[in-house]
Amino acid sequence: MSQASPYARKVRIVAIEKHIELELIEDSPSSPDTHVPEYNPLGKIPVLIMDDGETLYDSRVIVEFLDYRTPVHRILSQDHNLRIAARQWEALADGVCDAAVLELVESRRPLEQQSEAWKIRQHQKVERGLQMMSKQLAENVWCVDDEFGLADIAVGCVLGFLDLRFKELDWRKQYPNLGKFYLTLMKRESFKKTAPAAV
Repeated sequence: MSQASPYARKVRIVAIEKHIELELIEDSPSSPDTHVPEYNPLGKIPVLIMDDGETLYDSRVIVEFLDYRTPVHRILSQDHNLRIAARQWEALADGVCDAAVLELVESRRPLEQQSEAWKIRQHQKVERGLQMMSKQLAENVWCVDDEFGLADIAVGCVLGFLDLRFKELDWRKQYPNLGKFYLTLMKRESFKKTAPAAV
């Protein structure tokens, strides 16, 4: 787990909202002495290590597992259409996050090795994703069915990541409804406790 990872933050928020205690172990997959590949062959976080030593990986899988572990505060609707709507929001948010991470990694390579075309392509994905989020959210309080759930958590995590790593983007100015939405999320204890910090 990394405090700055938006994917790990998603899992942590779900656990807090559902009152599930998790032992958090800090480990950065980019560190030369990382242990992440021992638990996830893809070498990515988050990874949930079960009591029996089995592991679950990918935030989407872990979140669904946690949601069905206890009926307290369901974050995924039992209604099929609402569930698909939430998963669509999650796919959009995770896709924006994936593109932002790829752009960030490319920008940290030696200047002579960077591909400007690659960075532009990833940045365009981020911009298009934000435009779609803003359009779909409109003036609603929550993303799906006027009820807080997984869609809101996923979108909130990517917005927090953009705040942390892409301050120059100034997405609040372009999309004030997303800014208002994030302020509402940050009033929740789960978002306050998991606010990302630069590392």
